[in-house]
Amino acid sequence: MTSPNRSVLFFLPRGLRAALAALLVGGSTLLHVPVLLVVAITKALLPFASLRPGLDRALMVIAESWVGVNSRLIDAFTHTRFVVEGMETLRYAGHYLVLANHQSWVDIPVLQKVFNRRIPLLRFFLKSQLFWVPLLGLAWWALDFPFMKRYSKQTLARRPELAGRDLAVTRAACEKFRRIPVSVMNFVEGTRFTPGKHAQQGAPFRHLLKPKAGGVAFVVGAMGDAIESVLDVTVSYDIGKPGLADLFADRIGQVRVHVRERAIPAEFAGGNYEGDPAFRERFQAWVNGLWLDKDALLEQWRPTRGG
Repeated sequence: MTSPNRSVLFFLPRGLRAALAALLVGGSTLLHVPVLLVVAITKALLPFASLRPGLDRALMVIAESWVGVNSRLIDAFTHTRFVVEGMETLRYAGHYLVLANHQSWVDIPVLQKVFNRRIPLLRFFLKSQLFWVPLLGLAWWALDFPFMKRYSKQTLARRPELAGRDLAVTRAACEKFRRIPVSVMNFVEGTRFTPGKHAQQGAPFRHLLKPKAGGVAFVVGAMGDAIESVLDVTVSYDIGKPGLADLFADRIGQVRVHVRERAIPAEFAGGNYEGDPAFRERFQAWVNGLWLDKDALLEQWRPTRGG
């Protein structure tokens, strides 16, 4: 898709530009998702396993086109400057575990834009309720995004057989991911950062919530040596915690993304996070160390925000 001419677009009022951008993003979604579904259903119904790798590749091409169009729209409709560091060694055919801080829903289009066609398609573990999001839920299903169903303590007390269902879904997804180039995406804090959540947690970090190491440990354990490395990603915005409306309304002046490729310590291979307290403590200390480095980087960036 050819990007609209900036010199024309930026004569339009900001609100009109944002509405037009939203319309084009919706149009791109309406164009790509039905094609995704046709290929995914064909793959599911075909009795010939030998044809499925080719259909998997077709799904990736369609998804990358979808992300690419949305990324071009960000470039065309905004003045937002992307400052990206640490991408030099990444491989399109790699196997990565991507760990990032989570400040805003804008994180997702930003990370997709930065990594599209540079590493395998980012795959997120999603809450099961998101399957019902119109069009998008079906697209995520077609692309093999795992859907996780969370149960309350009260529900588990009434129905203990539900315990471990999430782990089974994670294990099945990781087994599938072992066989293909993949980027497993995890927002380790589990929720978006807000000052209220930060204060409630009493987190030892200035700009981050406490990381939840259990999900990371399970993916590392399930995928083993199929994961080549961790991509430790730090994202920051010059206006703090923007919403999606801020992105296409052109209120974000600068996005900074720092990528640090890290080896997974060999001692974590085959560890039992749930059953071995000593292993759990070592793993949590490793993840906390990543977060301390990330927090220091965010603090270092503070004086330059807005520039």
